[in-house]
Amino acid sequence: MDRMNYLSPSDWTDQELCTRLLVSEGVAWREFHQRFDRLIYRCIHNVTARFAHSTSRVEPEEVYGDFLLELTRRDMAKLRAWDPQKGCKLSSWIAMIAKNVAWDRLRRASRQVATCELDHALATEDAADTPFEDTLWKERKSMLDSAIESLSERDRLFVQLYFRDGLDSDEIAANMNISLKTVYSKRHKIENRLRATLCA
Repeated sequence: MDRMNYLSPSDWTDQELCTRLLVSEGVAWREFHQRFDRLIYRCIHNVTARFAHSTSRVEPEEVYGDFLLELTRRDMAKLRAWDPQKGCKLSSWIAMIAKNVAWDRLRRASRQVATCELDHALATEDAADTPFEDTLWKERKSMLDSAIESLSERDRLFVQLYFRDGLDSDEIAANMNISLKTVYSKRHKIENRLRATLCA
């Protein structure tokens, strides 16, 4: 007899909980929310709080909705990818997903406003409204192009796929034959380097 049938959901191990989540047991999802909602919101807040006064500000509830969609899409591929044999706790895996979803949401929001953000500089192709703004934009575009040219060939490919082609993280990982963790770390490194060039 399955030992989980004798245990309260709160006594399930991470692996036991995940097993039941993957077959969409209602009690397992209730236990998931009980265990991890506070952690998820904390991770979302830690990311979005940095932009609380920015025009790119997003609501935590919106990010939480994105997180649930990300967790359950493609037959719960993100949950299936968790491997406890590698020493990663389920809470750490969930936290990583929540943070990445929050960053993705902010990146999308930043594309809606004219700021010094990297995404805007990469995505904007139209001329500015005034000669001064047009000159400033061209200077920044030239600086950005030079900074991109200074990157390695692999990093330039990443910029093309992520910022210009708009591929999601899973697609980039498959395209470049790298792990999702590498996608997120590479994005952070490149963003910081190029943003420093733009906002200097």
